[in-house]
Amino acid sequence: MRGLTSGSSSTGTYARRVLARHVPVLGGVGGATAGARAGRSGVQRLGALLAGVGGTGLENTLTSLGLGSLVGRNRFDVLDELITYITGDGNDLDSQAARDAACDVLDEVFGEADTWTELSDTAESAVTRENLPTLLEAFLAQYVYNRVPVIAERLSRIADPHAVRKADEEMRQIIQVLVSLRIPDDPFAVDWAGQEGHQIAEDTVRSTYETLQGLDGDAQ
Repeated sequence: MRGLTSGSSSTGTYARRVLARHVPVLGGVGGATAGARAGRSGVQRLGALLAGVGGTGLENTLTSLGLGSLVGRNRFDVLDELITYITGDGNDLDSQAARDAACDVLDEVFGEADTWTELSDTAESAVTRENLPTLLEAFLAQYVYNRVPVIAERLSRIADPHAVRKADEEMRQIIQVLVSLRIPDDPFAVDWAGQEGHQIAEDTVRSTYETLQGLDGDAQ
């Protein structure tokens, strides 16, 4: 694999193999799904947060989630607490994978907003019924990517730095395409904190790992 170059179609093959063969390392589809605790709960909590923001606004949503103390605070305080609410404190690898993914999504939702008024206005305009599923899928895709064991070590086996970047991009793109939430027509009406949200998260994580493992016919 050290001879791999960025212009070679082998980067796509290599990316698929890395993704497929890490699933057995996580315990197969069942183990990977069961172990994705922070990812599954993160989808539910992020779903509840975003659906609320898009429906009743940021202030009402934070209050309903028991985070009313954040109302009126600045960007650092709000995002830091929201990331912890969504994914936990990041004290293990699974939680850290979810934490990094949540950070990326919340950066997209809040943009460059800094003050409370800016945060509220930006978030409420950013979250719509149409793009809420896309935001949740982006969270899960980044989370799944972050869970790939020692990905940097695997990529270091490629000598060409351009091929390294291309293979990394291929992996991210493959996962992004595979993550698909099956959500009812109105994602704002989903009970994200309840059984409905739990089932959506469980089904999505499982189907993603099933497809990933099937990317390489040699994967066991």
